[in-house]
Amino acid sequence: MNPFPKADELTRRQFVSNAARAYLGVHLFPMLGGTLASAAAPVAAAKGGTAKSVIYLYMAGGMSHVDTFDPKPKKKDVMGKTEAIATKADGVMVGHYLKKTAEVMDKVCVINSMNSTQGAHEQGSYVLHTSYTLRGTIKHPALGAWVMKLGGRIHPELPAFVAVDSSPEFAGGGFLGAKFSAALIGSPNDGLQDSHRSDSVTQEDFDRRLSLADKMNRQFHERYANADVKAYEELYREAISLMNSKDLKAFDLKEEPETTRNLYGTGRFAQGCLLARRLVQNGVRFVEVQLGGWDTHYDNFTGVEGRCKEFDQAYAALITDLEKCGKLQDTLVVVATEFGRTPEIKAEHKDGRDHHPEAFSCLLAGGGIKGGVKYGTTDPSGGKVKEGLVSVQDFNATIAHALSLPYDTVIMSPTKRPFKIADKGAPVTALFG
Repeated sequence: MNPFPKADELTRRQFVSNAARAYLGVHLFPMLGGTLASAAAPVAAAKGGTAKSVIYLYMAGGMSHVDTFDPKPKKKDVMGKTEAIATKADGVMVGHYLKKTAEVMDKVCVINSMNSTQGAHEQGSYVLHTSYTLRGTIKHPALGAWVMKLGGRIHPELPAFVAVDSSPEFAGGGFLGAKFSAALIGSPNDGLQDSHRSDSVTQEDFDRRLSLADKMNRQFHERYANADVKAYEELYREAISLMNSKDLKAFDLKEEPETTRNLYGTGRFAQGCLLARRLVQNGVRFVEVQLGGWDTHYDNFTGVEGRCKEFDQAYAALITDLEKCGKLQDTLVVVATEFGRTPEIKAEHKDGRDHHPEAFSCLLAGGGIKGGVKYGTTDPSGGKVKEGLVSVQDFNATIAHALSLPYDTVIMSPTKRPFKIADKGAPVTALFG
């Protein structure tokens, strides 16, 4: 018998969160899912890159590729106010807003031939994060959830999937279940909220309440032999383990020297990148950090300059810091966006650019990826892919390959439908070396 016959996944999560708050004096909602990754045994790995973890930097809104990583120096009608500048990698140019990024491009592979079939924000973001088209009949797992499912967890206590400043709808476990959802973090400076025993609850009271909850749980489980109920019993166990973990300090940016924090910058995205570095150093498998504001329909050049100002310092610092601490080879750093912007400049929209899924750019660095190279080309205006087309599904398969995950493994949904981490995508193996 199902004790939640009409409840969806969110209702179950709210139930557990409320119960935890009432009985234990803690609020576990931000930790739901991420702390239960060990429930799945890792699938046998395929030979691929050297990555163990992923830092996924999501540029929400559609980053203009021609103003950033696919500039066209000889096309003033396309470039407008943007100028192309040389980088530390021969033959790789970027927009002039990215001066610090230019200094680390010898560590980065630019994919200039990305292509998506989705030109609206929600649909484009969804397929980028899940490899599947948005449908009302099913919720597909996010990429981080797939990585947890296929690769298991590294740290026995910390969440395996963390999302910083990200949208919950693109960080869920989908049909894999809530235990594969991300641990959601708002401000990186606040860390993992409500992960400590409340000051109003003494250790003695906490232990007593936990014992009482155990007795109630045993009675409930004897009456309802349900897999969902069992999963949330494990949640309590792992939440308690996390609360007592010495590595919970991985979420505390105050542990970092001021010089390091300043290296990244003071903005929310910048500090999110620093938090991501701390988390992968401590065994978190997949960390997503979002930087929004790239939807530059109006006044594109002012918008791009502002977004690049925050991205530029943080990204360059992240690549430099990971290399310095010896983590770049086993960390794949991804920069992704749902689509690009039109080469055509809309004068009537104060020099804006519209959505453009036909061609755009994404970045990969570390994890066995070749640095200082470009893959794929677009036509002289940046409007169409000319060579080496990479679909969103191919891109996600390449991420899986960098982690040595079996991208062709089929997982059956509860409705007995087959799914894979990258659908029909295939990895771009030429990027590895």
